[in-house]
Amino acid sequence: MIGGVPTPHSRLAELGLELPAPPAALAAYVPTTLAPLGDGRALLSVAGQVWIEDGRPVHRGRVPDQVGVAEAEENARHCALRVLAQFEAAAGLDNVEQVLQVTVYVRSADSFEAQPQVGNAASELLVAVLGEAGRHARAAVGVNALPLGVPVEVSALALVRRPTRA
Repeated sequence: MIGGVPTPHSRLAELGLELPAPPAALAAYVPTTLAPLGDGRALLSVAGQVWIEDGRPVHRGRVPDQVGVAEAEENARHCALRVLAQFEAAAGLDNVEQVLQVTVYVRSADSFEAQPQVGNAASELLVAVLGEAGRHARAAVGVNALPLGVPVEVSALALVRRPTRA
């Protein structure tokens, strides 16, 4: 806390969460890009984040027939935690002014229509950690396949104060 106001890091601690190391890109792209806007601010784009531990997806499959909805929600939270790790690495969580857009991709069976429910798990974690700065517009999209067979992938766009480098 700073002056009685909770910080993103103190909120993480209160939730019993730790940021993972920011995941490296899985292919020919970069995990984040910063686009300067002027006045010390920038748009921070975070590439799709998936839940991988020890080089392997924690869950694989379609929701809900191969991966349950509760497991998909857990995946969404872990993906959002990796988005936060990328925010921290690129600009610092304290420098996030506003999460602008989040896209949650859910590998879905044809009849599955609860992508927004899965997406809520990611959205709620971002708000729990960043407070009002974590409120965002969102799309929750059902897709046929995702990298490595994961059930959920989350990408984000945020407005940040550009960190000053010494």
